[in-house]
Amino acid sequence: MPQLPAESNVITEVRGRVGCITLDRPKALNALSLDMVRDITRGLLAWRDDPQVLAVAIRGMGKEGPFGAFCAGGDIRFFHQAALAGDPRLEDFFTEEYALNHLIHTYAKPYIALMDGICMGGGMGISQGASLRIVTERSKLAMPETNIGLFPDVGGGYFLSRCAGRLGEYLALTGQVLGGPEALAAGLADVQMDSARLASLWDSLGSTPFETGEAVERWCRTHALKGTGQAGWPSAEVDRVFALDSVGAIVQALEQGTTEWARETAALLRKRSPLMLHVVLEQVRRARGMGLAEDLRMERDLVRRCFHLRPAAASETVEGIRALAVDKDHHPKWHPARIEDVTPAQVAAFFESPWPAHAHPLRDLAR
Repeated sequence: MPQLPAESNVITEVRGRVGCITLDRPKALNALSLDMVRDITRGLLAWRDDPQVLAVAIRGMGKEGPFGAFCAGGDIRFFHQAALAGDPRLEDFFTEEYALNHLIHTYAKPYIALMDGICMGGGMGISQGASLRIVTERSKLAMPETNIGLFPDVGGGYFLSRCAGRLGEYLALTGQVLGGPEALAAGLADVQMDSARLASLWDSLGSTPFETGEAVERWCRTHALKGTGQAGWPSAEVDRVFALDSVGAIVQALEQGTTEWARETAALLRKRSPLMLHVVLEQVRRARGMGLAEDLRMERDLVRRCFHLRPAAASETVEGIRALAVDKDHHPKWHPARIEDVTPAQVAAFFESPWPAHAHPLRDLAR
């Protein structure tokens, strides 16, 4: 009996003179699989050299229709299964995902991301490099990786470290969720649009006689709302506290704080993996002085260490995913258990590349 082709969770099509990508895995909130990464990459590479394609637009598909969610991140259930089984596709996933992130950031044509609904983790990786990042009143942006014993990857070190002041450290360590106006204030979005206008904008991409990629981008901007972002965090306090030298000093300052924000933030950090909090703080501060390619190579080193520095079941990341998404007991057993018990040597091990430079899986990335 002939085998049916695997169902694609990515729809790539050219409408008029715009390459259109739809993430179509609504039951999983468009969480990225290896096949999805490959399909997006294949489309972008084909359109990059096609003179008929002037620009690219990407959206998600929700249970209730288009634009219901953008992308909830990578497929963490796959990460968990693959790590325990020694599945080599886990290595392929991160190498190819980070290469895709780099392709988007350096894409020669306008790339427009419609970040409606949930846009987290891997979803940020395929949107933060866009030339136009559009949010709506329904947008929920975050890099919540510390909640599963991981770190803000997919270029998170690069784009979070470039937020104003010490906002990058705050967002990386806490995984705080941002609404549309907050994303604008953080510099993680360019414009906000009413979600009710998204469908007509998408349809118009195929019917409008664009002559340049810049014209496509300008047309999208005409649908945006007027107004500026609104910070949902105490900026001065964030800059003061998250500039401190260590995770221990940051948490101590928060626990000694008198505001509700300080107490809530301290309590949240106490729930995260102590080891990975230290790794993340180091990641963001190193990334501030790195270019994109160098940051992605560092993050590829880090993610390899996350899954292989300890035997799989003992990995902070495997344990974090187990507690959140597999057993769902929400009680991860972190090791070390306390922020104060993490040693410099434990952190330093994550930043030792497992590959010589000439053999690094992302060695060919430029700038």
